[in-house]
Amino acid sequence: MTENAQQQPTAPITELPTQYAPAEVEGKLYERWVDRGYFAADAKSDKPAYTIVIPPPNVTGSLHLGHAFQHTLMDALTRRKRMQGFESLWLPGMDHAGIATQNKVEQQLAEEGKSRHDLGREEFVERVWQWKEEYGGKILGQMRRLGDGVDWSRERFTMDEGLSKAVQTIFKKLYDDGLIYRAERIINWCPRCLTAISDIEVEYQEDAGELVSIRYGEGEDSLVVATTRAETMLGDTAVAVHPDDERYKHLVGKQIKLPLTDRSIPVVADTHVDPEFGTGAVKVTPAHDPNDFAIGQRHNLPNMTIMDEHGVITVHGPFLGLDRFEARSAVVGALRGQGRIVAEKRPYTHSVGHCSRCSTTVEPRLSLQWWVKVETLAKAAGDAVRDGRVSIHPEEMAKRYFDWVDNLNDWCISRQLWWGHRIPVWYGPDGEVVCVGPDEEPPGTEAEGWKQDTDVLDTWFSSGLWPFSTLGWPEQTPDLEKFYSTDVLLTGHDIIFFWVARMMMFGLYAMDGEAPFKTIALTGLVRDERGKKMSKSFGNVVDPLDWMDKYGSDAVRFTLAKGANPGTDVPIGEDWVQASSKFANKIWNATRFALMNGATIEGELPAAERLTATDRWILSRLNKTVAQVDAYYDDFQFAKLSDTLYHFAWDEVFDWYVELSKTTFFAGGEQARVSGRVLGEVIDVMLRLLHPVIPFVTETLWTTLTGRESLVIAEWPRDSGFRDEAAETEIGTVQAVVTEVRRFRKEQGLQDGQKVPARLTLDGTALAAHEAAIRQLLRLQPEEDGFHATATLPVAGATVALDLSGTIDVEAERKRLAKDLAAAQKERQQAEAKLGNEAFLAKAPDNVVDKIRGRLTKADEDIARIQAQLDGLPQV
Repeated sequence: MTENAQQQPTAPITELPTQYAPAEVEGKLYERWVDRGYFAADAKSDKPAYTIVIPPPNVTGSLHLGHAFQHTLMDALTRRKRMQGFESLWLPGMDHAGIATQNKVEQQLAEEGKSRHDLGREEFVERVWQWKEEYGGKILGQMRRLGDGVDWSRERFTMDEGLSKAVQTIFKKLYDDGLIYRAERIINWCPRCLTAISDIEVEYQEDAGELVSIRYGEGEDSLVVATTRAETMLGDTAVAVHPDDERYKHLVGKQIKLPLTDRSIPVVADTHVDPEFGTGAVKVTPAHDPNDFAIGQRHNLPNMTIMDEHGVITVHGPFLGLDRFEARSAVVGALRGQGRIVAEKRPYTHSVGHCSRCSTTVEPRLSLQWWVKVETLAKAAGDAVRDGRVSIHPEEMAKRYFDWVDNLNDWCISRQLWWGHRIPVWYGPDGEVVCVGPDEEPPGTEAEGWKQDTDVLDTWFSSGLWPFSTLGWPEQTPDLEKFYSTDVLLTGHDIIFFWVARMMMFGLYAMDGEAPFKTIALTGLVRDERGKKMSKSFGNVVDPLDWMDKYGSDAVRFTLAKGANPGTDVPIGEDWVQASSKFANKIWNATRFALMNGATIEGELPAAERLTATDRWILSRLNKTVAQVDAYYDDFQFAKLSDTLYHFAWDEVFDWYVELSKTTFFAGGEQARVSGRVLGEVIDVMLRLLHPVIPFVTETLWTTLTGRESLVIAEWPRDSGFRDEAAETEIGTVQAVVTEVRRFRKEQGLQDGQKVPARLTLDGTALAAHEAAIRQLLRLQPEEDGFHATATLPVAGATVALDLSGTIDVEAERKRLAKDLAAAQKERQQAEAKLGNEAFLAKAPDNVVDKIRGRLTKADEDIARIQAQLDGLPQV
């Protein structure tokens, strides 16, 4: 197997420390990789491109298990493609995270007794930049710790000069095309952050509130509505009922008195109302509820705003100036006093939206904002998946994607913040509205009456450009030509609606119909070992750096990859990380053994006729493993490929091939040299296959084994096509003999290292050739004078007779086996009885019948095995 990059030989190392110490290896290795430019991609290269752009973490963020999970998978993909000869670019960067970052700096100012308004906009923004330089980007250093093979020379930030130009360019283009407009609509409003927030920034939780039923109107001209937000009744402009609801037909079109006010409001008929839910009548507050706003639009109802941006009531004398929650209690009290409360349910648990940044209860609010008209953009995003330009993996996630893009509402893109991309629109003294492009001058000065819009753009607006803005768009750069469109977007299924759809819309729009990525690979979310969501409130949040300190980065990476089934959540616990650490140590110790016993990659592999059956078996299994791992990679089956490599390395290479070959190595000579070359080949390929997931330990071992420069730039293994089914059958038989005798030894309570005299009657020369290895693996001594077979085991065509004289209590063993035999016979009788019952067979599902047949088969096998053990015991 040749290298796909010119490797520089290094002085070969034939010895390794007795134990692997990750802390002494990882940091130095990573810096060497970066210094040597292994992760840098060349836009001028004639190699085929493979591109992934990192989902940009917030500049305020730090590495959590979700990041570590997705970064491990992206790193594995790009490392493998680099080894396969691709110009592999994994582009890093960070998001400016408007609200989160502004909140951080405002908290700093609050500690100084100041607010942003004390500084003014320009000085505050400068302060944020200072914070970003001093504290931002903590996660980037942590990414190095994890081993992220990103091209640091291309690191981007959503507020850097190039990305700011891209934002202004696409805003201008959308505006000129009539796809951006300004209008009053209902938005999510945070009274603490004082801004509109996106849907993804709203976290819903079950809150204990109250549900009150209020009677509107009098006598026969009255009806009852229920609400959890009683204070909003002050802004009601109608009551709605279903047009087919006979109970209220006499009221439709009439005016009824709104309690606590001097206003009357109409009863309107609207199909949105569910007549089966509650009383079938709903209050309509168009300025404070999105569904009510839609009803109001259909019926030309007035929009009455009753609270300000802080959530303080601004209407109706008795409640004027009250906070919304204070007003809620006061309104209910006043209604109760008038006898208007028909029913009260307290506590009433219901889902309430909270700002993800500050946990304040979100208030739906009518507001003048900037919007993207998404109809044509969303259709293009749906068509790109439907016509196959973009594939979603796993396929079942495509339905969720279509459900979103096919029903997408216009997108509110303005935020009432100071940190972010300021909206490039200017307002003139005579009502002029001018959108300014990146190479255009503002239409006038403030002195002339021109003012720029004070809002900034939603963070998702700039991150929606990420796959192409990071490559230099709107300029036609070599990077853009070489690396767009990107190959894979790997991200959590939880943001398919908010980020994935936006990138699809913007990428197709800006890049003339060329999608931003070819494949959307969706992952699940990381959970604790019990499958519970990780949350500070649950006390189960884990800092992955703590586990890296304790077990090494490879152990964390392998654990995460081993749980990564497409689209499904990933449970993880410390015990599993510890097990992965043991796996890394197992690889270390086995490679160390291999090196001490002549493992080498020098020269060609010997011809098949010079190989032992054990050699041919492991080479056949090796090539099958290469093929299987490739197939799993192409299908994003990280859990399966990790599991395949784990069992190949631990079970087949270490537990079987190395053990079966020890007699050959200890004997020395030509056959030991041949098997040493085979062992070197197997270790070489195994380390290459493992490298993308666990890069540090494999790099250390591989460079020691080969004396070459780096595994990062080594060639990915290829399936040579070598297969030897006969050898696999032969070694399978050996495994069956060893496994069965080991099980018997364990049942007899023999210690692993306890030696037992044995006579082996093997089936022909195939098994006979492995007698020495079988004896060594099973701690079986040759039979001597006075040998007495106290137990005889027929297995896989062989007979193993053991002399257990003096090692077991025969009578006690006979009693134990007799008890086991009785239990197996009872199980057989029960299964036979059910299978002989025609009534049962007629009614039972096929899978139940199959299960009972399996129990019968198992019982027969147990009876035969136990009877053989009884027959093998000596008579007493």
